Amino acid sequence: MARILLLDPSETARRALHGILARGDHKLVAVDTPSQAWTILRRNQGVDLVITELILPSGNGLAFIGQLKADLLLKLLPVIVYTADGSRDAVRQAVSLGVQNFLIKPYHDDNIFAELDKAGANPWRDRHFEEEKSFCKMMGYTPAGLHRMLDDLRQDLGGVVEPLRKCAENSDRHAVGRLTAPLRDNAEAAGAWCLVECLQHLAELAIEGRWAAWPSAVEALNFCSLLIAGRADPGRDLSPDFNPPEETHPETAEQATWAAAPAEGRCPLLSRERLFREIEALPGCPVIASVAASFQMVANGHPSCINPLMDLVARDPGLSAQMLLAANKAHPPAGDDSDRIEDARLAVGLLGEIRLEQQARSLLVIEERIMNLPPTFSWPRYWTYQRGVARIAQIICRDLEFNSLESVARTAGQLHDMGKLLLAYLHPGGFRAILEHAQQNRLPLDKVEKLFLGCTTMELAAHFADHSGLSRHFANVMRWIDDPGAATEDVNLVAIISLARDLCQHNHVGASGDPVRADAMAIEATAEWQILRESVYPSFNLQKFESAIHAHCEQLRTEFSGHQAGSVREIAVHAAVS
Repeated sequence: MARILLLDPSETARRALHGILARGDHKLVAVDTPSQAWTILRRNQGVDLVITELILPSGNGLAFIGQLKADLLLKLLPVIVYTADGSRDAVRQAVSLGVQNFLIKPYHDDNIFAELDKAGANPWRDRHFEEEKSFCKMMGYTPAGLHRMLDDLRQDLGGVVEPLRKCAENSDRHAVGRLTAPLRDNAEAAGAWCLVECLQHLAELAIEGRWAAWPSAVEALNFCSLLIAGRADPGRDLSPDFNPPEETHPETAEQATWAAAPAEGRCPLLSRERLFREIEALPGCPVIASVAASFQMVANGHPSCINPLMDLVARDPGLSAQMLLAANKAHPPAGDDSDRIEDARLAVGLLGEIRLEQQARSLLVIEERIMNLPPTFSWPRYWTYQRGVARIAQIICRDLEFNSLESVARTAGQLHDMGKLLLAYLHPGGFRAILEHAQQNRLPLDKVEKLFLGCTTMELAAHFADHSGLSRHFANVMRWIDDPGAATEDVNLVAIISLARDLCQHNHVGASGDPVRADAMAIEATAEWQILRESVYPSFNLQKFESAIHAHCEQLRTEFSGHQAGSVREIAVHAAVS
């Protein structure tokens, strides 16, 4: 988990970055101006990375970076420029200031996670101190003893800040020496070079009579004290702005009505027919707000942005569905359903910049908080689950040699559970009440959905796919995924997605909303395998396949949290080398 400070007044940029960082449980504070950024930096010891726009309505991004790099303590803090200003002069100036990287908007999650990994590889705060293990060995300290020295040093520092502040009133350079010399010796003994440097700077200012710079130099000691406190007690959280009171979302009247329905005998609350009519009235597939913000940043009409846009769309269930709908509408099939566009990346390319801009302006948006029901379900977990099913389905196709199904299986896995997005958009209170009822009573989600709705969200998704013109392959997966043995079309595809879903649920790749099962059924015992085994060579090693697929799931949990970012284009490469 990292703490990121974003200096960018754009609300779209903030939403987009928040959505990307949430997948890795990272924390974000966003500010409008350089002065606000300085306030956050001075009172939060734990900022790990600064991301800044250069084009600011108040202040200048390059000037802010220059000020940061001139600061005794914050000069080591890594800074990423992520800007709409890609001029050669801006790049040259930023690089000369020592930024970690210079990136051009729109945001790309692979780039962001790579920069976070880079910043975390050698944390800037550690470089203000001696490395603990080797320093203790060299000095004959124990780690606990060194921590006590640092804590004593911090307390001693607290006692001299005010006397040092008053030295400027009388231009008393001798008092400065008396106050700082013993403290500097103790700081050297404890390996606290941040304090040594600050005290040396104070001594130089006093000798040179530069008292005008004195207040800010003394003020830096307070931040130095925070750094020392964090070093003395690594478990102590000294970043209050990154830990605001937990956001609560009081139960709405709609949610309360839905939640009380089972006890009051009012289920189902809506008829299947009414839900289907509501589905039919939707102009498109809903998308989470932070994802919509990312899409709006990318879909800006510049041809160079098409590839990042393809990656973004292919990673998200709502965007994938919406772009497929738009592409099939813009390019209706000439013949039967087999001509429908089934690849989300291809759909983006076919739509073109003008249509993509139009899509960005007309997206149906779901606020992320609607899907956040801690501790077991959240939008990032749902996103991880959907993407995990897509990846595992593709790997199953490769390993079982269903090569012709690989592409459609990836998209079908991404879309299979989109019924939750439809319900969350149409009836947010009902969506939350259903998930909470399933969690509290540890019931399968499909049974709870039938209780409240008279049907499942899979059925809602299948009806949406049929009515809106998505490929019948996707509709068939949604229709029969809960009972692959009943499938009369796309039998193997349905079984592959159903098996991928089970594997992701059992291996905790994200969260589907279903209670987590303690036991994982062997693949050989599943209904899906009874279907797929008929098409597998007799020499197929099921035990080896099962072991490998569980390892893939573990890898995906790490990758999707941002520690090993990977794009859809890299799926085949990952599969080939795994």
